[in-house]
Amino acid sequence: MKKILIANRGEIAIRVMRTAKKMGIKTVAVYSTIDRNAPHVKYADEAVLIGEAPSNQSYLLGDKIIEVAKSLDVDAIHPGYGFLSENAEFAESCEANNIIFIGPKSKAIKVMGSKLAAKEAVKHYNIPMVPGTEEAITDIPEAKKIAKKIGFPILIKASAGGGGKGMRIVEKEADFESQMNRAISEATSAFGDGSVFIEKYVTSPRHIEIQIMADAHGNIIHLFERECSIQRRHQKVVEEAPSSVLSPELRHEMGEAAIKVAKACDYLGAGTVEFLLDDDHNFYFLEMNTRLQVEHPVTELITDTDLVELQIRVARGEVLPINQTDLKITGHALELRVYAEDPLNDFLPSVGNLEVYKLPVGRNIRVDNGFEEGMDIPIYYDPMLSKLITYGKTREEAIELMISAIADYQIEGIETTLPFGTFVCKHEAFRSGNFDTHFVKNYYSPEALKESQEAEAKIAAMIAVKHYLEEQKLLRLPVK
Repeated sequence: MKKILIANRGEIAIRVMRTAKKMGIKTVAVYSTIDRNAPHVKYADEAVLIGEAPSNQSYLLGDKIIEVAKSLDVDAIHPGYGFLSENAEFAESCEANNIIFIGPKSKAIKVMGSKLAAKEAVKHYNIPMVPGTEEAITDIPEAKKIAKKIGFPILIKASAGGGGKGMRIVEKEADFESQMNRAISEATSAFGDGSVFIEKYVTSPRHIEIQIMADAHGNIIHLFERECSIQRRHQKVVEEAPSSVLSPELRHEMGEAAIKVAKACDYLGAGTVEFLLDDDHNFYFLEMNTRLQVEHPVTELITDTDLVELQIRVARGEVLPINQTDLKITGHALELRVYAEDPLNDFLPSVGNLEVYKLPVGRNIRVDNGFEEGMDIPIYYDPMLSKLITYGKTREEAIELMISAIADYQIEGIETTLPFGTFVCKHEAFRSGNFDTHFVKNYYSPEALKESQEAEAKIAAMIAVKHYLEEQKLLRLPVK
């Protein structure tokens, strides 16, 4: 494998290129007109314009990307995450054109891409699942009967869904029909498929996912868990590894379950098996993400591995260079997704110009970044600027380092989720480890963030005054 095309943009494109360069592999970037001067374009060995700013005219043009790959004698394509990363047709097309797709085979993407097909595939492996419908449904009276049988509260979820779209929590029977109609309508407009399924709603769930890696020689390992319960609009914002609530026995049990899920679809490469964990520490299979995850750096830090390197090695047909027994958890890592969003205004996207953009640096601080000072934030893509990852010998150390690293960011021109990151890290529920996916609903509000910022500003002012008075005292001391 001498040359890889990265079918993505921003921080993940640079992240993949960094490992490729380390392995002596040439890199090709693709870009849209608005990304002409983006850092990933400059970082690559070669770069090709593939279309206009909207992703459906650029980064989602699978045929165009394959055409570019063939014209430049590319051996493999790494899709990153988002865009074409879970597109089975694109993976098939790569295979048909003798280009290695750095990811699973198209069959696994198809099976795990449908929540119902995924449940069907894993049910023979005795993996715990949340009680719910066996198949997709659009018939409202029939769905209502099923919901009553399962018992409220229930969750309506789009079969083809993701990112919280087509998802509705229904607390009581009276609300069922209206919420079902809304879920079907949302799923139809977002995915072109209105089918939904119904499952029991776990009231205080934690979102725990297990990182797996599989080679073409029958070896599958898990690289422990990530805790992803701090979310807004069903999307993760803060992730950590390991979880503060898993015992070694539960960790082993969930790891083994994740390996079984990978076996169920004949998996290849890096994947993540997502579970819900309830109050009593029962876990339930949720879904499998058939790609590298945004939050993969926290796993890399606690296991001292390079997941992209392992992806490339597996894609080249190599045997995994590590066994399960080689892996152990060392220390603790946290990640904050730094989004161009305003936490004081319902996390709405904040577009504008990065007038000032300076990143924190230091020991055990990692920033996976895709932007530079002076750049405009495009409205066409996910609003994530960078990911801030901190590592410590203990969870407390990683949290404290995260707070100080956030303070070292300098960003002007747009609003970001940095203040929200500080709010989370200083909140007692997070620090104690006693939180679930309702953290934002239960504890966060713009007013709470303002209060915490005002309290911090007061303390900072008092410290500054104290320092000033001490300096004045020293200046007044007689010289002996």
